[in-house]
Amino acid sequence: MNTKLTLNLDKEVIDEAKTYAKSHHVSLSKLIENYLNSLTKQSKSKSNVSSLVESLTGIIPNDYNEKDDYRNYIDEKYA
Repeated sequence: MNTKLTLNLDKEVIDEAKTYAKSHHVSLSKLIENYLNSLTKQSKSKSNVSSLVESLTGIIPNDYNEKDDYRNYIDEKYA
């Protein structure tokens, strides 16, 4: 269930966060949700995964095909 949250943040921080989110093809809401989720999970579990890795969870789209991407890279490199 999603719930609306209102935050008061510095405009520059918001603008930079929006740019970051857009460049990583994720919504700002999802980015913040992932970050907050990683913070709260850290205290609940003793994971060997760093908080940076946890915060990046969900950044890569589900439909991303790394094999096609690699093939395209090789094709361009040796074309």
